[in-house]
Parts: sequence; C-alpha cells; structure tokens
Amino acid sequence: QVQLVESGGGLVQAGGSLRLSCAASGLTFGSYAMGWYRQAPGKERELVAAISSGGSTYYGDSVKGRFTISTNNAKNTVYLQMDSLKPEDAAVYHCAAAAATYGRSWYLPQRPGEYKYWGPGTQVTVSS
Repeated sequence: QVQLVESGGGLVQAGGSLRLSCAASGLTFGSYAMGWYRQAPGKERELVAAISSGGSTYYGDSVKGRFTISTNNAKNTVYLQMDSLKPEDAAVYHCAAAAATYGRSWYLPQRPGEYKYWGPGTQVTVSS
C-alpha cells in the first residue's frame, strides 16, 4: 500500500521560511518523479515544483528563485524548501508521485493526471 505523508506546514510571517517534507512508503522511491502541488480556496490546483528520478527540476513561475525541491532517496522523502514566503503562497500543499517507468529518469510530469499517488496535504498559512 503506497502512502505519502506531508509534514512541516504551519503559520509563518511574510518573508519567512518553511520546509515541507513528504515521506513515501510502499513504492520504489528512486523510480518515481515527485511533485508538490498547492491549492488555495477558490483557486485551481497549481504545480509548484517537480523533480525527476534523475534529479532534474521544474518550478512554477510564481515560486522560481524562492522554493527549492529536493529528495533524500535513503529516507524516501521529498522536500520543499520555501523561502521569502508571501501571503499568496498560503494553500494546502500536497506531494504526489508519478512512476518513471522504462527508466525515464528525465521524466518531469507537469499535469495532475500524470501523478498516481497523492498525499492528504499540509496547510501553509502566511500572515502579512
């Protein structure tokens, strides 16, 4: 049974930092591309960042230069370091996993439908 569990959310002042973690179990972590999505009330789900199994990264325009995605394969964990947080970054953040089948270490999925497994999310609130 695959499980993704996020942690690290909370309340932070604008300009502050948070690091989100997503612990994965029940899958071969090194064979998956991982992504972080967020969804705020009344807004569409947005891809924040993604990382391929080979280490290539993608960032949404709104977070480039402020957020960093990384993985620790030994801990089956993906991280999202969020710096210079803004009130508009407030949302529920979900991690997601997409199988990089056939050795596609370059695979960087950018559509929600490409991700097979999802975590329940962690709330990030940014006060102005």
